[in-house]
Amino acid sequence: MQLRGMKKQSNEMKINRFSNTLISYKKNSLFFLMLLPAIIYFVIFHYLPMYGVTIAFKDYYILKGILGSKWVGFKHFEDVFSGLFFWPVFKNTLIISFYKLMLGFFAPIVLAIMLNEVSHNKYKKVVQSITYLPHFMSWVVLSGLLIEILSPSRGPVNILLQGIGLEPIYFIAEKSWFRSILVGSSIWKEAGWSSIIYLAAISGIDPQMYEVAELDGASRMRKIWNITIPSIMPVIIIMFIFATGKIIQDDFEQVYNLLNPAVMEVGDVISTYTYREGLERMNYSYAAAVGLFKNVISFALVMGTNYIARRTSDYALW
Repeated sequence: MQLRGMKKQSNEMKINRFSNTLISYKKNSLFFLMLLPAIIYFVIFHYLPMYGVTIAFKDYYILKGILGSKWVGFKHFEDVFSGLFFWPVFKNTLIISFYKLMLGFFAPIVLAIMLNEVSHNKYKKVVQSITYLPHFMSWVVLSGLLIEILSPSRGPVNILLQGIGLEPIYFIAEKSWFRSILVGSSIWKEAGWSSIIYLAAISGIDPQMYEVAELDGASRMRKIWNITIPSIMPVIIIMFIFATGKIIQDDFEQVYNLLNPAVMEVGDVISTYTYREGLERMNYSYAAAVGLFKNVISFALVMGTNYIARRTSDYALW
């Protein structure tokens, strides 16, 4: 009898919870209606196209379409991993992305802290405008500028080198310089724009903390180290988790516009390799297998970094 009573009570609780949920949905129906366009957008443009990933497991033939093409299992993945060109490209991607992460991730943090320390508002706005501007320019334009600036015959850098008695350097076509150019130009383009997030986080710090530190005689560096950086640490950790997911997501537009045959050995990355295989050689299934492998690695990196962040700090994505 007691067991039957407990079951009855449990069922009543479930019914009440379901009723409360329905009432809550009805009460906030307008908010759910506002979400509808976003849900439709993600379904149409982000989830339905995922069906195209299946061509990585098929011998895709354009006239037969995705549904009519023959299933071949992991054949294309075996071709990718046993290919002569994939692993050198994979290595280039990891090296370039690692340098970008180590240098490019901290550049906007340093820039935001430096801008926060500037007390002259007009000077601060000018610096912000100059550093934000490259973000709005496409890599086609920026690559043209870089090629001109680093030109061995008419570029200002080489004119300066020759002026101090050094030989001109063809930077864009030098293997020893190419990766540095990719990393440096990436920082040039995005450091200013990315610093906005950290500036917003810094603006949320209670000014009384700085005032108390000043009364205690803390120097400017001490305030940055003990107040500013710890206060924005949650934002830094979250942004770092996002950044690790991009380690293998190389910037195709940047590399494609700067890559040339002389530096193919050190500059060819997965995205440019996939472009050549997929669109130029029309090997769609092979390119889809490479792209799928890349996405799986990115997902694993984000999950792994989030797990480490959750175990070692109080901040994580979920």
